[in-house]
Amino acid sequence: MKNFRLLGAISLLLLYSCQKDKGGENVDPPVSAALYFPPINSTEWQITSPASLNWNSTAIDGLYTYLEGKSTKAFIILKNGKIVLEKYFGTFTQNSDWYWASAGKTMTAFLTGIAQEEGLLKLSDKSSKYLGSGWTSLSAAKEDLITIRHQLTMTTGLDDGVTDNDCTAPDCLVYKADAGTRWAYHNAPYTILDKVIEAASGKSFQTYFQQRIRDRIGMRGLWVKSGYNNVYGSDARSMARFGLLLLNKGKWDQTEILKDKDYFNAQISTSQNFNPSYGYLTWLNGKQDYMLPSVQTVFPGSLAPNAPADMYCALGKNDQKIYIVPSQSLVVIRMGDAAGNSHLALSSFDNELWGKVKTVIGY
Repeated sequence: MKNFRLLGAISLLLLYSCQKDKGGENVDPPVSAALYFPPINSTEWQITSPASLNWNSTAIDGLYTYLEGKSTKAFIILKNGKIVLEKYFGTFTQNSDWYWASAGKTMTAFLTGIAQEEGLLKLSDKSSKYLGSGWTSLSAAKEDLITIRHQLTMTTGLDDGVTDNDCTAPDCLVYKADAGTRWAYHNAPYTILDKVIEAASGKSFQTYFQQRIRDRIGMRGLWVKSGYNNVYGSDARSMARFGLLLLNKGKWDQTEILKDKDYFNAQISTSQNFNPSYGYLTWLNGKQDYMLPSVQTVFPGSLAPNAPADMYCALGKNDQKIYIVPSQSLVVIRMGDAAGNSHLALSSFDNELWGKVKTVIGY
């Protein structure tokens, strides 16, 4: 398996250190066409033409012009697993690497499901079972209220309004409310899931991830430490491979990467009573309202009204995007710099982009 070269990893680390994060039921894929999965140890990937799908080919140039104007580096659309659109901008190429930012959260949630399936942990377990007592500044009683499920759902009750909410040191993990009584987008409790998985598996997070996900579906890439954060970086096609795995509900061709369908369905469904648009470290479209990182306001409507309601997403700062649309059997990937006024993982770009995509696909 081809890894980042050391220089690439260092470049990724330096880049991300300047741009780090701050901060109903899903429809099965259509049965009209079987999903295609690219070979694991090959650069081969089958292509389908837009014309063969009756897409509006005349609108594609306009989509690309829009993307280029929004600082995009890579853009891919898969239909039934096959590449329909793939475009790179500037000096970025098919082999270029870029950081996922918080889009990597969704991958960590998926890996947590594998760890539970293997009997290494339970979502109902106290986080302190794996992190030891005193991993926060809370009293023992309040700390013991926090479970792995709370870390997955952004409901730990830890204060996201601290000076640096990436900070994972105990004195940065301050009580705000009892676990399970408040939703707040908070990087630090998520990041510490890495240590939970390491303690449960007896392996480094990097190794466990590579053995359970990356190498089994033919991805490239590495997790790179950047301050308190642990950030994944790869080429765009590796991001598309993970999106295809999500589209097929945890199964890569005939290989079950995550067998626990109840867990997978929970990951892509509303996970708590405060933000219906959030699952297990995964954003959900088509809900009645949503919350944004860093604020407690509840906004009416769905994340991206222009997108299909059944879409679920892995979203990262500066508009790193993995969109999965089961009803259309689509995976859409976007890598690049911020497209405009980004609000951490979410931005107005999501809805704007889907307006452009809709003119091409015509759903």
